[in-house]
Amino acid sequence: MTWPNVTVSQKNRYNGTTNDIERVVLYVGYGDTNTDKTQAVNTGTDLDKALGDTDSLLKRIVAAAANNAGQNWFAYVHVMPEPDPDDAGNKVDDAWMKAVTDAQSVASVEGVVLAFDVTEKATINRATEMRTTLQTKFGRFVWFVLSVGGTEEDESWADYQTRMAALENGIASPGVQLVPRLWGNEPGVLAGRLCNRSVTVADSPARVATGAVTALGSDDLPKDGTGQEIDLAVLQGLQANRYSVPMWYHDYDGIYWSDGRTLDVEGGDYQVIENVRVVDKASRRVRLRAIPKIADRSLNSTPGSIAAHETYFGKPLREMSISSQINGVEFPGEVKPPKDGDVTITWTSSVAVQIYLIVRPYESAKEIGVSIELDTSLENQA
Repeated sequence: MTWPNVTVSQKNRYNGTTNDIERVVLYVGYGDTNTDKTQAVNTGTDLDKALGDTDSLLKRIVAAAANNAGQNWFAYVHVMPEPDPDDAGNKVDDAWMKAVTDAQSVASVEGVVLAFDVTEKATINRATEMRTTLQTKFGRFVWFVLSVGGTEEDESWADYQTRMAALENGIASPGVQLVPRLWGNEPGVLAGRLCNRSVTVADSPARVATGAVTALGSDDLPKDGTGQEIDLAVLQGLQANRYSVPMWYHDYDGIYWSDGRTLDVEGGDYQVIENVRVVDKASRRVRLRAIPKIADRSLNSTPGSIAAHETYFGKPLREMSISSQINGVEFPGEVKPPKDGDVTITWTSSVAVQIYLIVRPYESAKEIGVSIELDTSLENQA
C-alpha cells in the first residue's frame, strides 16, 4: 500500500552563464602604498591613492594598460614592498610567487604581468612553474607577461639583441611572454591591448584595425647606449628571438604591435598568445561543466548518454563560435563551430572517462602578399 503523495524536484542543468575571467589581469610590482594587498582597480580608480603619489614602474604599467584596454577595463594589482638591494634573485622570485599565490584568494584572472624587469632565466622558469602550479592547485589557466629592461649604458642594439637572445635561449614555456621595455611601458600596453573589449580573445595584438597603441612611455623612438635610434630591423630581430614588441609601418601613421610571441618551442601550437587564450578559455568552461558530473550516473557508457554528453561538453565551443554580421560584414566567433567528432567521450574503466575536444581557430592573415598585373593588350581597351 502506498500513501498518495507528490514530490517536486528542481533540477540544475548547469546551462547558466559563468564569470568572465577573460580580460582580467593581475599586475604585480613594487611600491610603498597598500603593500602586500591585492586591490581591484578599474578606469575610475585614482592610481595615486591606490598605488601611491610617487612615480613607480608598476603605476606606469597599470596606467598604460588602462589606456589601451579602453572602456570597462577591470584588473587587480598586488603591491610588494621594495626589495632589499642585497637580496639574491631567489628571494625576489619567492616574493612575487607568494604575491601571485596570495592573490588567488581574491582574484581569478587570465593573466599576470610582472611589472619589474626580469634579468635572469630563473625568473622565467619560475613563471613557467607558476602557470603549472595554478593549474594543478586551483584549476586556473593563467598566462604571464614578464618585463625586460632596455639597453644598458654604452650598450649597442647589436649587443642588446645578443643579451636578449641569451636570456630566452633554451626555455620552453607556451604560457610566458617576454616584453622588452624600450619605450618604457610596453608590458602594460600589451596587456591592455589584449583586454580591449572591441576584440575577442582570439584576436592577435598585431591587429591593425584595433588602432595604434598609446601610452608607450616615450614620444620619441628609443635609442641605445651609443645614441643610435631603433629601427624595424632591431624589433624584427627581437621578435625572431621570441620577444613581443611594438612596430610600425612606413607611410602609415601610428605605432602598432607585432605578434604576441610566447616561449613555446619551434613548431609548437602555442607560439602566439591568441592560441593560448582560446584554449585556456575553453578549458575553464569545460572544467566547470565537468565538475557537476562527478559520480553522476547519467554520464555512462550507453550510446544515449555518450551522445547527450557530447552535446553537453560541446556547449562552450558552440558559444565561442557565435559570429555576428554588421552591415553585411561577418565578424567571426573565437573559434570555428565544432563539427561531428570534435567532442569524443571514451570510457577507460568503469570509473574513469576521457573527454576529448578539438578547438579550431580561424585563420588570421599576418603576411599579406599582393601581386599586380599590367594588361596592355589593345583588345581590352575601351
